[in-house]
Amino acid sequence: MSSTRPSGARITALARDFPALWADPATPDRERKRLVRLLVTDVTLVRAEQITAHVRLTGGQEHTLTMPVPLASWQIRQTPPEVVTSIDELLDDHTDGQIAAILTDRGHLSGLGQDLTPGIVKHIRRAYRLRSHPQRLTEQGMLSLNEIARRLGVHTNTVKKWRNEGLLAGRLANDKGEYLYHLPGPEFTRPRIGRPPGPRPAPTETTIESAQGGAV
Repeated sequence: MSSTRPSGARITALARDFPALWADPATPDRERKRLVRLLVTDVTLVRAEQITAHVRLTGGQEHTLTMPVPLASWQIRQTPPEVVTSIDELLDDHTDGQIAAILTDRGHLSGLGQDLTPGIVKHIRRAYRLRSHPQRLTEQGMLSLNEIARRLGVHTNTVKKWRNEGLLAGRLANDKGEYLYHLPGPEFTRPRIGRPPGPRPAPTETTIESAQGGAV
């Protein structure tokens, strides 16, 4: 009964042609499996921090191969660390929408390879528990519109007017156009509220005749 194992000469020839046969697009997968069975006697896999494969060939040679452990699906979709770091740095001075525009201009993408949007930046910020832009401004002592209006004893529309006129310092807090404000110091001069007083009409004189109802 003849042996089914390949001869030494055949193994040598197969090993020499193996790279070309394996890379040939015309080689079907079933033939690739057959090539492996002809050349490899056994493989021992050890998985730890990396995958180690101990391969024993038909000719008696042994080889050890190492490769990184494949990423899990959630790791593949994970936001790149440099994007998370950039978002954390930009949140000091920018809203979610501004950050999305800045990072898109820099060529950054999400973990799924998508362009960054305000919604994606918000999701990343919450997933990594990054303090929002309004939170960071509040930590600096800045006040909301209602809070500063109450502290100054004026209407919220007056606060907006003073900000537009440069009398109050405010910073954009979110993509809704809302601002947070610095409480002005003691040097703040409160503008006059309401219309400026106009000239008073000249008093009219009343004649004695008019006062007496025209009596003679």
